[in-house]
Amino acid sequence: MAASQSPGSTPSRTAPGTTLGRALMWPAMAAGLGMLLIYNSINPSVDDKPPPPPATIVAPVVPEILGSHAAPRPVTPSASAVGPAMARSVPTRLQVPSLAINAPFAELSIGPTGQLNPPPPNDSNLVGWFKGGVAPGERGASIVAGHVDTTTGPAVFLQLQFLKPGSTVDIMRADGSVATFKVDSVETFSKAKFPDKRVYADTPDAQLRLITCGGPYNRAAKDYEDNVVAFAHLDSSKSG
Repeated sequence: MAASQSPGSTPSRTAPGTTLGRALMWPAMAAGLGMLLIYNSINPSVDDKPPPPPATIVAPVVPEILGSHAAPRPVTPSASAVGPAMARSVPTRLQVPSLAINAPFAELSIGPTGQLNPPPPNDSNLVGWFKGGVAPGERGASIVAGHVDTTTGPAVFLQLQFLKPGSTVDIMRADGSVATFKVDSVETFSKAKFPDKRVYADTPDAQLRLITCGGPYNRAAKDYEDNVVAFAHLDSSKSG
């Protein structure tokens, strides 16, 4: 992942930070509300000489979401709504048993420059949730981002690319409930051709997107060339 950059610029990247993302677009929503997020990666104060590679991943990157956003719309049942869904509640912890992930959440928000403030670069076991969007378990696509590595080494989503369809993702929430998602697919996309609508479009059911960096590390750009995205849907829930 990577850090800050002026909205709308993709080719040249400047940065301060650690690991994540690319062009992120929040699709148009009901009643004229729309959300455009550009999910980009940049690497700032980090030495452009990447750390020793764990598996095929090398070098640090930082998650960044840039752009404007509308206020989160309330979750309202509709005739087209399908599948289970939960009331809004802030996520507190993410667990992915098959990857031995057990990490707390940080809330990510859009800063005054129009950029999403990424998770702290010095914490390798932390995931971020875009609080201006859907909460995990609500109807719609909830966005969760995590570093693949940091300036100090491997991070929480290092193994995300190896998550298998059918695997479960548990998200503990502030109201004491647990949302359990089932993975549908894990795919890698070039940041230059990131499928914004497919990843960020509103959905009639409760879905989850786990996002990190992946693919080759471009030393010149100080950035990973791809994004890894895990698509999942709400499978079950437990009340608190």
